[in-house]
Amino acid sequence: MTTLDNIPGALSRGPETPEPEAGARNVRLPLWRRLRAGLFGTPGNTAITLATLLALAWTVPPFLRWAVIDATWSGTSEECAAAAGACWAFVAAKFRFISFAFYPPALHWRPFLVVVLLLALLAATALPRFWHRGLLLAWLAGIAACWLLMAGTLTPPPVPSNQWGGLPVTLLVWTVCFGIATPLAIGLALARRSDMRSVKVLAIAFIELMRAIPMVAILYVAMLILPMAVPDGQLIDKTIRAMVMITLFWSAYLAEVVRAGLQAIPPGQDEAAMALGLGYWRRMQLVILPQALRTVVPAMVNLAIGFLLATSLLAVIGIVDLLNAARAAATDPSWLGFYDEAYLFVAAIYFAFCFGGSRYSMWLERYLGAAKERG
Repeated sequence: MTTLDNIPGALSRGPETPEPEAGARNVRLPLWRRLRAGLFGTPGNTAITLATLLALAWTVPPFLRWAVIDATWSGTSEECAAAAGACWAFVAAKFRFISFAFYPPALHWRPFLVVVLLLALLAATALPRFWHRGLLLAWLAGIAACWLLMAGTLTPPPVPSNQWGGLPVTLLVWTVCFGIATPLAIGLALARRSDMRSVKVLAIAFIELMRAIPMVAILYVAMLILPMAVPDGQLIDKTIRAMVMITLFWSAYLAEVVRAGLQAIPPGQDEAAMALGLGYWRRMQLVILPQALRTVVPAMVNLAIGFLLATSLLAVIGIVDLLNAARAAATDPSWLGFYDEAYLFVAAIYFAFCFGGSRYSMWLERYLGAAKERG
């Protein structure tokens, strides 16, 4: 009979550490004790906490007095000018303009439907149970429907793209460009790691060139140089031109994130898949890419948030996004000068998207981690 004493070297390991009791593993201190330890546990933490409280006491009360107590919630611009606080009546009066910019007011139902449709597609994409081929088809149909709605192709009168603006344009550019840039980035990352030297050099050249050029310059290329590259002098809508160049620009940044995820996968994973007889593309599809993309979820969400904020640069080529629609609203002679209220309102919208994206990233990490443990 084999016992521990019969195993060579077993006694030289020293006494075994006893396992902790099952109930001791998940002991959590009460919330107030954890807060006290974090905020006042050391002299340094205590000094930082007190300094933060002093800063909040100095800034928050005046802001609340301006934004809430002394604010004007309804009325005219004259009443707002006579008041000492914020003029939220301006936001109420210019809400539709900030949301839809110069789109004809009688047709605001079109951009409203576009926003609803895009938000519904984003919500469905956030839920893993919808991650199948049908979701891709839904996105293709949804983007086509959004474009047709904004242009008025199926429901006259038509509206030219130079009248589009506000939240629909911001969401449309962001979702389309990021959605197309992601598969392009995966291809670029695989090409950069390819054994074929010509493919690898071309991928590296493209990525480094795009990452070395400011996004403003990319947008100017879309406006000035891209039309000259089109044969027969055909005119392409400036929104489409901007989306093409932004997609290429974003794909370079995403490619480096995906490449980092690929490098984090141990070589043994690929070798084991190869030993099972899987070809290159099947190994990438079934073994390598799922693990690599799971690893870089936080980085991809971080880039997505940054790209959403970067859509405000569309103003340099005359496309009025959400931020620039708010700035244009504050130049209305009837409501002139209420820039603080306009920017705060738009900042709240951006914050809702960005904070929601960051919380979703944390949830998705936990979900994928739990799914990996179950698997």
